[in-house]
Amino acid sequence: MADFGLEKPQDKKKTWRVLVIILLLGLAVNLVLHKMMDIRHAIEVIQEMTWWAVALAVVAEGLAYLGNGFCLRALLDLHNHRLSIFEGAMISLVSASIGLVAGGWIGAAAATYRFVNKRGASKSSATIAGILPSMLLNAGIILVFVIGIAFLAFTDRITQSQLIQYGIFLLVLIIFTYGYLLALVFPTGTYKLVNWALWNWARLRKKSYDPAATQQNVNRLLQAWKSLGKGSWFRPLLGAFAYILFDMMCLYLVFFAAGFRVNLGVLFAGYGIPFLIAKIAFILPGGVGVIEASMAALFTSLGVPKEVSIVAVIGYRLISFWLATFAGFALSPFLTRKKAVSLEEI
Repeated sequence: MADFGLEKPQDKKKTWRVLVIILLLGLAVNLVLHKMMDIRHAIEVIQEMTWWAVALAVVAEGLAYLGNGFCLRALLDLHNHRLSIFEGAMISLVSASIGLVAGGWIGAAAATYRFVNKRGASKSSATIAGILPSMLLNAGIILVFVIGIAFLAFTDRITQSQLIQYGIFLLVLIIFTYGYLLALVFPTGTYKLVNWALWNWARLRKKSYDPAATQQNVNRLLQAWKSLGKGSWFRPLLGAFAYILFDMMCLYLVFFAAGFRVNLGVLFAGYGIPFLIAKIAFILPGGVGVIEASMAALFTSLGVPKEVSIVAVIGYRLISFWLATFAGFALSPFLTRKKAVSLEEI
């Protein structure tokens, strides 16, 4: 298990090259969605949008990242390390942007580890900050997904085969996200398995390998989960759920701005299913393409007018993904400068 520390700075040319590829992929998907609708009707939807509701959607997305900031703060409080909610939100925003061009959720976790560790937190605390937020967010997505599927089942809007298919998706995500918690029960066997996998991976890449570092990282992971015992998981989980709630509110407000009030059950299904699918298709950073296409198709199938559905989904992704991504890159230098000042004060 590699250390989360990122000692070498990212190649800026490579970063921008990957970002351009992601941008082109996102534009391609949105152009495909654009062709699915009547241009005239789409323009009418945009012209009649309630722009104060769009502004509220942007505010809701900002509150979502403050929820992430609260989650990080609550996790670090467990080890008596102080971090403001705003600083935690900034770390979350910048780390998510870095993750898009540097390893997905692993890159985001590594960036969070680095930012938190450079602020004086121990490596154990930084490991918690890097790993647990994404796992807690997945718990929120799973809950939203289950509520959405239950709504579709009770209203006879889902077939048995679809229910089985989505059940398999849910099982895969649970195993992928929480499967290694078996390490709490079988720590020795877990270390042997991880050590064997990383040793062979290093041998294939003709790289050196340090089993002591693997043992240390496995121990940190176990300590991270043990630190959440006796109800101390509640506040971090509350922050993660706050992110999901406000992100869903952003989506709802964009639909409202487009002149359509989405039923809450439809909202849960239309949000939870695409994000769960995107988590499984983790090869695509940020769920680019998967979320837009599946979300637009799903809302349309659930009775939302096609033009409204596509305009709202594109608008939501512009706010929650693209705006947040570029804001993260824009804030990265400020976060680095602030880190240097904090280190001098320490």
